[in-house]
Amino acid sequence: MDFYGPVATPTLGSAFSTADYVPHAGSTCDGLNSLPQGYPSSFAGHEGAWAGKQDMDHELHFIHTLSGEELTEVCSAKDHFKSLELDGDLVTRENFPLPSLGPKLDELSQDIYNGKGLCVVRGIEPDKYPVEDLTIIWLGIQAYIADQRGCQDHLGNMLVHIVADNSSKTKLGHHRHSTSAISFHNEEAGDVIAWLTRSAAATGGKCIVASAYTIYNILAAHRPDIIRTLAKSDWPFALPRFQCRPLLFYHRSRLIMNFGRTPLLGNAIHPRPEHLPKLNDRQREALDVVEVIAQAVQLEIKTQAGDMHFINNLAVLHRREGFVDGESAQQKRHLVRMRLRSSHLGWDIPDDLKREWHDAFDADTYQTWHLEPMPGDVFPLRKYTN
Repeated sequence: MDFYGPVATPTLGSAFSTADYVPHAGSTCDGLNSLPQGYPSSFAGHEGAWAGKQDMDHELHFIHTLSGEELTEVCSAKDHFKSLELDGDLVTRENFPLPSLGPKLDELSQDIYNGKGLCVVRGIEPDKYPVEDLTIIWLGIQAYIADQRGCQDHLGNMLVHIVADNSSKTKLGHHRHSTSAISFHNEEAGDVIAWLTRSAAATGGKCIVASAYTIYNILAAHRPDIIRTLAKSDWPFALPRFQCRPLLFYHRSRLIMNFGRTPLLGNAIHPRPEHLPKLNDRQREALDVVEVIAQAVQLEIKTQAGDMHFINNLAVLHRREGFVDGESAQQKRHLVRMRLRSSHLGWDIPDDLKREWHDAFDADTYQTWHLEPMPGDVFPLRKYTN
């Protein structure tokens, strides 16, 4: 989803002070200092309420590095699938057998949905495999995390390639092809956002994540008025369609965040149409405060080639730092992104988000699978519509 925008101006660095969030002179706080009805006072104790390096002080908390035996098992599963002579998009856990690794991936899936909300599977070396085999392995491992795969645009693209492209001003300013840092956001649809790093940038490009539960806890303690603002149904989204809805939901005893800056504010490449409603001061402040808190409690993940990231798109915000590609293909950042959902563990989706989930996972759309980056008419850049 093209929800990314420029990083918000306020920053905290690594320090955190409650003074940064308490209403101040000139604040747009309207005195509504209680939480919305039914919202909990805190998610303290929830495993998903972590704060960056403070709680994730070792990579073992969120990275599973494949052992030699597990890598051998993955290769055997790939060979077994290929022996069936099926189309590559038909990879399932049944035809990609992982008797030893599979139970571990099941645990990681539970952790993504009901625990920390993220994991990285590390150890695959992309250069060792033809792109077809690498993609089969990518689909085979993710089949154990979540069994449903979603379309990512109206053309039915299942694999979206995220690579730098300065061939035009439009592409250079678009998140998918830009090398600039981008702000915290969620994708428009998908329980789990997953990407395979086929190659990493020469410098920069870290994946940076933040817990929605932790952001909520800080707001509930110091700025409950902002939670009220986030939970109101008057946020005028312009992408992928015009719709007024909340950014924050407490739905079926679960906290859900779904937002980004570009659909609400526009940007230099995609200016927001003048006839659409604009954000009020309270809403602008809420976006900035969420960004500040997310940066204060963020976790930075230095990406390696072959890494498979799985992020709970309902409870974890993510962004990217800026990066610089090198001269060789191995030093040019190339991610392959997918949208996933588990038929077994999937959360109930709020009504305001159901259309996006339906279009991704349930619509009768022809699926296309491009193994390499394709021209813009095949991977269209999102544009505002009237």
